[in-house]
Amino acid sequence: MHTFLLAPTGFGVGLTSTSLGLVRALERSGLKVGFLKPIAQHHRSDAGPERSTGLIAATHGIRSPEPLTLAHVERMLGDNNLDDLLEELLALHQQAAQDKDVVIIEGMVPTRQASYAARINVALAKSLNAEAILVTAPDRETPEALADRIELHVQQFGGPRQANIVGAVVNKVADDAYVQALRAASPLFTGEAFRLVAAIPFQDELNAPRTRDVADLLGASVLNAGDYEQRRVQKVILCARAMPNTVQLLQPGVLVVTPGDRDDIILAACLAAMNGVPLAGLLLCTDFLPDPRVLDLCRNALQGGLPVLTVATGSYDTATNLNRMNKEIPLDDRERAERVTEFVAGHIDHEWLRTRCGGPQDTRLTPAAFRYQLVQRAQAARKRIVLPEGSEPRTVQAAAICQARGIARCVLLAKPEAVHEVARVQGIVLPPDLEIIDPDRVRERYVEPMVELRKGKGLNAPMAAAQLEDTVVLGTMMLALDEVDGLVSGAIHTTANTIRPALQLIKTLPGYKLVSSVFFMLLPDQVLVYGDCAVNPDPNAPELAEIALQSAASAEAFGISPRVAMLSYSTGDSGSGEDVEKVREATRLARAARPDLALDGPLQYDAAAIESVGRQKAPDSPVAGRATVFIFPDLNTGNTTYKAVQRSADCVSVGPMLQGLRKPVNDLSRGALVDDIVFTIALTAIQAGSQGA
Repeated sequence: MHTFLLAPTGFGVGLTSTSLGLVRALERSGLKVGFLKPIAQHHRSDAGPERSTGLIAATHGIRSPEPLTLAHVERMLGDNNLDDLLEELLALHQQAAQDKDVVIIEGMVPTRQASYAARINVALAKSLNAEAILVTAPDRETPEALADRIELHVQQFGGPRQANIVGAVVNKVADDAYVQALRAASPLFTGEAFRLVAAIPFQDELNAPRTRDVADLLGASVLNAGDYEQRRVQKVILCARAMPNTVQLLQPGVLVVTPGDRDDIILAACLAAMNGVPLAGLLLCTDFLPDPRVLDLCRNALQGGLPVLTVATGSYDTATNLNRMNKEIPLDDRERAERVTEFVAGHIDHEWLRTRCGGPQDTRLTPAAFRYQLVQRAQAARKRIVLPEGSEPRTVQAAAICQARGIARCVLLAKPEAVHEVARVQGIVLPPDLEIIDPDRVRERYVEPMVELRKGKGLNAPMAAAQLEDTVVLGTMMLALDEVDGLVSGAIHTTANTIRPALQLIKTLPGYKLVSSVFFMLLPDQVLVYGDCAVNPDPNAPELAEIALQSAASAEAFGISPRVAMLSYSTGDSGSGEDVEKVREATRLARAARPDLALDGPLQYDAAAIESVGRQKAPDSPVAGRATVFIFPDLNTGNTTYKAVQRSADCVSVGPMLQGLRKPVNDLSRGALVDDIVFTIALTAIQAGSQGA
């Protein structure tokens, strides 16, 4: 078992962000990771539990031991009981390390009140035989000055030749030139003993709080909450100038700060909101409430989600308070925590980590590793994916992300002017090579091929033209004619709207008779496959066997070792009845078709999922207690179970992914987030690559 201690060189160096990213990077290697913040250091604005521990739990599902309080630690140090304190810290480490491959310990932050923090970190690293990684950030200093500071802290751990100081993470760097100058400024980075583990660029949008966070931290009164839970403050402008000179500043993500009696600025901001500009909000200062008649004129902007807050302080003091706000991630801001986690993890030296830590003790695919592999394999596949809901804002943003990151070559089906307007209003930067196709310009050329594909169903040209008005049908025709490699839809369409054209126009793969679906269930420790939870209401035994084989193939395609459990309400020979016999016969058929596959049934869910129950109920089963692919006997059982697990375990589910089609088509939840769409596009690209291989 490996232990890393993250030792910050000062306050505000991005320690918690580094912890989040390092845990994610390790999980991507399939390692079981534990986390420990041994000593709590609460910010004066904190009212809840210790922040790092809470964020790690919310983002990674890792439950850590409760940290010691700062008062307790200072009492023991004051009584000269460092050895006893270290014994307590070692006990916490043992709890965090149970059944783990690696543990991340977040060290103490040196502050005016905790000048002894560095001494504790050094003692803790030695006591736990942990490898220390410094966490630092430039404080408006030259690369040479930062290099000197790093060397000074390395000496506190005994110098670079000591085994327990192995590298540094440098946060908030300006550019690559700064990193190169830093490497050149210190002999530390020229050898193998000390590593620059990560150089993480400064990205201001990762610091953007929600408008609600600003309200909470300033103690503001909320005149109109609007979307203040979702909107983020990317920039603050203090409006003292005349209204015409303010207009150009009213951009997405801007918090407009103005005295409450500046009716002109209030009206300008509300007009911008009504024109589709998603301002972060209006913050009215100097304890002036706006004229009710002005607010009445602004009703549409307020109903459209514009947050309006008010504070008693004057303009100068309000600006000062905003500048001094605690910029740490709130415990309940999972979206921001996830973005920071992914950003930091993407800049860590993964190869060095893998070499340092070795392989996992047991083979399994974690949610972090699954998401990482999705992106990596999609980038390698370079497939062309059509998005029929081309002007839907989430879809536009997801397409921009996928295009910019090379996840897929996206094709938006929409009026180009509509897409560019969405991008302007939402503040989305469209990559220059993002493809936008106007449906009206291409629709006619698909009429004849569609008539040919559906000639056995009596489809004529006028009927085909009418159906092609639906961009999902149009996109499906592009897929049927091999002009694109996959299709993703469903953000504003029902599942039936997405699937029906695919069933009519794409057809099944050779060797398959039906189309089924799987969900990838991203549980805290492992990714499981559930099928079929979306398409076939009551499959018979041969159909259920085919679903099992399709689902096993899908698991293999995405790096999950398939151990297939054919689920029922009884295990083995303990039950009888029509439903159990169907599962028993499906198991026999699937085994005959794939004798090499680890597959067993009938199994109850607990016997399939829980090792102790599996040993008791099916001791000779190759699957019981270790299943990774769960095949439900019917749609009622499957859909109910996946939703129950998703909600009660608070896990992400990716899907449904359709399987059995000649070309990949995938459906979205209408409540899908931008990241959900990005991962579904990646998943579709990988399917296209697998089917084309």
